Amino acid sequence: MALFGFFSKDKKESLNKGLEKTKESVFKKLSRAVMGKSKVDDEVLDNLEEVLISSDVGVETTLRIIERIEKRVSRDKFIGTEELNKILKEEIAALLEENNSGIREISFENLPAKPYVIMVVGVNGVGKTTTIGKLAWHFKNAGKSVYLGAADTFRAAAIDQLVVWSQRVGVPIVKQNMGSDPASVAFDTLQSAVKNNADVVIIDTAGRLHNKVNLMAELSKIRKVMQKVIPDAPHEVLLVLDGSTGQNAFEQAKQFTIATEVNALALTKLDGTAKGGVVIGISDQFKIPVKYIGIGEKMEDLQLFNRTEFVDSLFN
Repeated sequence: MALFGFFSKDKKESLNKGLEKTKESVFKKLSRAVMGKSKVDDEVLDNLEEVLISSDVGVETTLRIIERIEKRVSRDKFIGTEELNKILKEEIAALLEENNSGIREISFENLPAKPYVIMVVGVNGVGKTTTIGKLAWHFKNAGKSVYLGAADTFRAAAIDQLVVWSQRVGVPIVKQNMGSDPASVAFDTLQSAVKNNADVVIIDTAGRLHNKVNLMAELSKIRKVMQKVIPDAPHEVLLVLDGSTGQNAFEQAKQFTIATEVNALALTKLDGTAKGGVVIGISDQFKIPVKYIGIGEKMEDLQLFNRTEFVDSLFN
C-alpha cells in the first residue's frame, strides 16, 4: 500500500471512529460560527478563526488557513456558508500536501533502504513503546524481518516494556542492562540486523526533556555510532507525540526538533480526544510530515497517515 494510495474500507471506518470526538467538537463549533449567516463575511471568518484555534490547530496555522479563505472570498465575491465546509477541507488538505513530499512513496512494504533504520524519540508517556510495538507488527505483517533496539537504558521499565512487545509481536530484541550506554545498544542492534539480513531496525531512545544539552548530546552520539555500521542511518527519526495533549505537543515538537533532525511524526491517542486539529498545526508549523496516527488500541489502529482521508473524515 503506497502511503497516499489505496485506503481500505476498514481503515476508513477505523479512522472515522477514531476521529469522532474531534469531528463532533469541530462541527458543533462550526455550526455556531455560521449561525444566522448566509454568506462568508468578516464576522464568519472571525468566528472560524476562533473555532480553529480552540480545536488546537494553533494560532499561526489558523491565520494561514483564514488568509487562504479570505483570498477565495475576495476572488469569488460571494461564498455561501454552506460552502465553508468544502473550502475548509480543500485548504487544509492543500496545507498538509505542502509538508508531505518527503515520504510519499514509503510504505510498510516498500522501503528505500535495507535495513531501514528508524530512531524513535519522544517524552515518556506519549505512547512511544506502544508505537514501536505496533510498527514492528505492521512491518512483520508486510513480510519484513524486524529488529528492536532497547536504547532507552535510563528506565528499567522501558526495557521491560519493549521486551514484552518483542515477545508479543515475535521479533528479536537487542538489549543491555539498565544504565548501559544507549549508543552501544544501538550499535549492537544494527550489527545484529546486518548480520542476519534484517529489513527493518527500530531503535527506542530515552525521553527525558529536563536537560536539552544532555538530550542533544545523547541523540547525536547514538546517530554517530549507528553510522559506523550503516553510514546513512538512521533513515527515519520518528518523533512520537500524544495528540490528546494539544498545545503541549507543540512544545515537545519544538524541543525535539532542536535536539535532533526529526523527519517524521507519529500522533498517538487521537481516538480519546477532541484535539485532533493538532495534527494539522504541527505538520504545518514544523514542516515535518505526519507519517503515522494512532486512533485506537488495536495493532491496526496505528495507521499510515493519509492526508486526503484524514481531512475527508474530519470534515464529512
